[in-house]
Amino acid sequence: MNPNAQAEQAILGIFLVDGARIDGTTLAAHHFSSAHHRQIFAVMWRMREAGTPVDLVTVTAALGEGIEQVGGVSYLLELSQSVPTTENLHVYEKVLVEAYAVDRIKESALGYARKQDEGALEQLKAALNETGAAVETDELTIQEQLQEIASDMTSSPGQTGFATGFTDYDKMTGGSQPGDLIIVAARPSMGKTAFALNLAMNHCKTGGSADLFSLEMGGKHLLQRMISSEARIDGQKWRSMCFSTEDYKRSFYAIGEIADWQLRIHEREQAIHSITAKIRESVRKCPDEKHLIIIDYLQLINVKGRYERRDLEVGAITRELKLLARELQVPIILLSQLSRGVEQRQDKRPMMSDLRESGNIEQDADVISFLYRDDYYTQEGSNLVEVILRKQRNGPTGTVVLGFEKEFGRFSG
Repeated sequence: MNPNAQAEQAILGIFLVDGARIDGTTLAAHHFSSAHHRQIFAVMWRMREAGTPVDLVTVTAALGEGIEQVGGVSYLLELSQSVPTTENLHVYEKVLVEAYAVDRIKESALGYARKQDEGALEQLKAALNETGAAVETDELTIQEQLQEIASDMTSSPGQTGFATGFTDYDKMTGGSQPGDLIIVAARPSMGKTAFALNLAMNHCKTGGSADLFSLEMGGKHLLQRMISSEARIDGQKWRSMCFSTEDYKRSFYAIGEIADWQLRIHEREQAIHSITAKIRESVRKCPDEKHLIIIDYLQLINVKGRYERRDLEVGAITRELKLLARELQVPIILLSQLSRGVEQRQDKRPMMSDLRESGNIEQDADVISFLYRDDYYTQEGSNLVEVILRKQRNGPTGTVVLGFEKEFGRFSG
């Protein structure tokens, strides 16, 4: 099979697995050399323009009786199952665009050789210009990048990322940086989810938008925890539903505040391809919002395909999320569990090696932080949490101490 046909299959397979990717494609039906592939893509594009989700089931239905002309359901299934990762879409697109441009040059050159008139010459020039456009990349030149740096330096001073609401943490990191994959890891019940919710709430309060993917808790439970944090209501009261008059007053005020936030909670997405598709959709629909993505948590994410080891599977997830953060220029905060090895040491402050299936996580993440509370082990209430920055690709490492009101799930600092 020629490379162009393989690239066409890979592109159609990616769209079947992650239908939102078709929104950003530069391809048109004429870029596909196979008539079958042109037909499949044309149907997908019409669905996209009609606002219909693109996936295996919907494309099969849209093809209708014409599905047998393109190889049948089995061929579509084969396309969707042959995609190891969606991250190489732009590479495959470039193969098709360049191949199409080269074919145009060949046709125009032969036409000019036969006619050698002004019209044939103009067609050849147009084909040559199209080839030049096809091989261009969106990468900036060194001069353009240096100009950007100079512009950044002379602009108004201030942190470059989104404020987290925690002063010392922001001083050390510059906030949540667009394009960064940020790992927040801790042992169970250390406060990971509460910390993530505080990050989301603080971001929304400053006019940002937050997409929270919860693979463990339902949306209603998360909103209850947010209300507890905002209204300072003991989280245990949601079990008995016994609230004081003051609780009602503060909680209804908090509900009104939260209702105005640009907050989206996703609890149905469990697989990496559906999570990335939803992130793309959110950014595409609201391109001017200051997006913050939070995923709770890494070890619960499913991935298509078979891997020899779990660390390779986790590596595929973190690599795809890092590439997505860079592509969309949004910070992605990914929560992670720690291995039990931390419990065996006298000093139980986490280290990089305590990350479960840690190899690829350490490689892909821009920032790796751990949460640690003394009272988790001593049972003596100190109301303090250490945020230990073990890795920061473009900044210092160290520890930031935050206040933590456990009964409210509220961080301060």
